[in-house]
Amino acid sequence: MFTDEGQRMFLRIRDFIHGQLREGGAVRVAEIIRNAGAGDSWTMLACVDRMVELGEIREVTANDDVVGQHRVFVER
Repeated sequence: MFTDEGQRMFLRIRDFIHGQLREGGAVRVAEIIRNAGAGDSWTMLACVDRMVELGEIREVTANDDVVGQHRVFVER
């Protein structure tokens, strides 16, 4: 994520997530991986986690045993 291409991917994913949040109020990781069109799923998950660290989004998934692609996020 700390390369030029990594930053471009982060911004593509960030833009996609914010668009989804404007439309529906929440987004699942599965939709991000399927539709953001940027990189491998592990790196995409790292971008989502970075957005959480930055306080842009928060996870609302009910329990800790949810598989990664079913995690749900909303705006902070």
